Amino acid sequence: MTEQQYYYSTNPTAEHNLISWPYELRGHNFTFTTDNGVFSKHLVDYGSRVMIDTVDLTNLPAGPILDLGAGYGPVGITVASELPDRQIDMVDVNERALGLAKQNAAANHVTNVRIFSSDVYAGVKDQQYAAIITNPPVRAGKKVVDQMLSEAIDHLVVGGKLTVVLQKKQGAPSAKKLMEQVFGNCLILKRSKGYYILESTKKEWRK
Repeated sequence: MTEQQYYYSTNPTAEHNLISWPYELRGHNFTFTTDNGVFSKHLVDYGSRVMIDTVDLTNLPAGPILDLGAGYGPVGITVASELPDRQIDMVDVNERALGLAKQNAAANHVTNVRIFSSDVYAGVKDQQYAAIITNPPVRAGKKVVDQMLSEAIDHLVVGGKLTVVLQKKQGAPSAKKLMEQVFGNCLILKRSKGYYILESTKKEWRK
């Protein structure tokens, strides 16, 4: 497979093969349309499902929420459905995935979202979030994943939370250490079938 066919490519060249399927997340019934060249085409991947079920969306500070690496949109669309009065930003580098995310948001009558391109935090430089939620693209490499985790603190308000899902074999323990170094804290919210749900909270302003 060439680099341009991976789900973390800007414009995947894989031949189109659109499919649509129903799925339930946090008690909401959705229909998702997916395609070749996006992550987890045939169903919502297990790690994302565990993260969606585990993330605490209560008692967050004021502000929008960021779905970082949104893909075709299951995480952000679910969060937006849970929190209809809050803005959810859904970003990715994959233009095909972003097009699908927009289509899926409209199909599921979710309107409190903004869906746009951002290479990690490049497209949200001046934005502060109440929460950042991510299933990082491990295949894009450790440098990208570490950037997503370490720079999150600069885009969170005080009391804001970074929630991450990673497999143990794909670096969850080292990610936990990095989050502890950056935030001064990191909780393991859940372990399931080798997946870790990690959460750090921004405790004070960082200049």
